[in-house]
Amino acid sequence: MTTPIDLRIDAAALGKVAVLFGGTSAERPVSLMSGTGVLEALQSLGVNAHGFDPAERPLQALKDEGFDRAFIALHGRGGEDGTLQGALEWLGIAYTGSGVTASAVAMDKTMTKRVWAAEGLSTPAYLALPRAALTRERIRAIPDELGLPVVVKPPHEGSSIGITKAMGYSDMQGAVDLALGFDDELLFEQCIEGPELTCAVLGQGDSAVALPVVEIRAEGGDYSYENKYVSNDTKYLFGTLPAALESEVQQLVLRAYQLLGCRGWGRADLMLRKSDMKPFLLEMNTSPGMTSHSLVPKAAQAVGVDYPHLCLWLLAQARLDAR
Repeated sequence: MTTPIDLRIDAAALGKVAVLFGGTSAERPVSLMSGTGVLEALQSLGVNAHGFDPAERPLQALKDEGFDRAFIALHGRGGEDGTLQGALEWLGIAYTGSGVTASAVAMDKTMTKRVWAAEGLSTPAYLALPRAALTRERIRAIPDELGLPVVVKPPHEGSSIGITKAMGYSDMQGAVDLALGFDDELLFEQCIEGPELTCAVLGQGDSAVALPVVEIRAEGGDYSYENKYVSNDTKYLFGTLPAALESEVQQLVLRAYQLLGCRGWGRADLMLRKSDMKPFLLEMNTSPGMTSHSLVPKAAQAVGVDYPHLCLWLLAQARLDAR
């Protein structure tokens, strides 16, 4: 398969690079794994790259120490939600991935669904409710509106943190209590039964390209934190969809990416309804994982782009909203 991106990049011309990883979000352990991999990959290709943990050092040090670019390998709040991007804009340091607005919107699963639904893109039916509205009576009524099972999510977290698939009425209160440990507004989503898919995108605007669709088969059908980052039993499969359906999913993901104003890279997660093979968008990740289990590197490898050169290409796309 033809490589979809130009890998002719002068590593030395990219200047002094900070790989931002760690941070203070609930996804810190994942970020440390991602950032370590990215740092080693960039250094192996001759990039003047250095690790930088915002939990341990002030961002102003990036300016003071003469960094030219930042590779964002932070996940979750404080790294993927527009706040870091805004700080880097203010410092004038080009960064990888989406800008301030796209990062902020995509990090909020509820707001993302509102944008997609307004433009007619398929996403599961949902309710968004603040903490104050979550009385026992209201919680019990949610399955009557969305059907069972119900997926209960803290909308500002990633890596499946705080998510529960409530199978019955008796599961709802525990699911809500867990999610409220991470967010003050919860997202209740109709459960789409069928294969779980993910599709990565590289680039920006009309030049963006979708990588091959990956089907995820996790043990017990539960793509949990454990199955994402620890277990070696989860299977990631390419070529399981008919060609026409693969193209349909890729076009849906490209449109979803473009509507949010994403750039650089991203990864959409979807469910494929088994009853009629219709794809439904769940969320858009604007700072995807780069661990040994992560899906964007697997998809890039499938089109001939190895992990180090994927990191190098992403770094070369670093920019500022204001420029």
